[in-house]
Amino acid sequence: MTDTNIVEVSVHIAALPETVFPYFTDPARFVRWMGSDATLEATPGGIYRVRMRDGVQTEGEFVEVEPPRRLVFTWGWTGDGEVPPGASRVVITLEPRDGGTQVVLRHHGLPDGQRDHHRAGWDMYIGRLVTCLAGGDPGPDPNSSPEGGQ
Repeated sequence: MTDTNIVEVSVHIAALPETVFPYFTDPARFVRWMGSDATLEATPGGIYRVRMRDGVQTEGEFVEVEPPRRLVFTWGWTGDGEVPPGASRVVITLEPRDGGTQVVLRHHGLPDGQRDHHRAGWDMYIGRLVTCLAGGDPGPDPNSSPEGGQ
């Protein structure tokens, strides 16, 4: 059976998986490309929380952490009845390829009306990640409030 509620984003990054992986698990590196503040306890059962704009946060927990190849965490939005915290699941795989890393992000379990919105968001954020790993500065997250801004 095919899960039709998947958003998939894939990109090749000119950096090894060992370099890319911490950008998904280290809060200081994570907020360079997504959010304004992050609490990431990258162990199974650990917290996944990222502050976005207007006090909204993504929340979930890490399910699988296999450095430097794979991460799985639950995902949802605080105050959102359609995709509440932990309601969906994000699977990230990092595969060595062509001297760099093929990053594949699959977001499972999104309701029909949320897939396009999440696809656009992940496309933008993965693009910002590519910029960071190429040594660039993607600038402030356009979907985040400044620190402390709620």
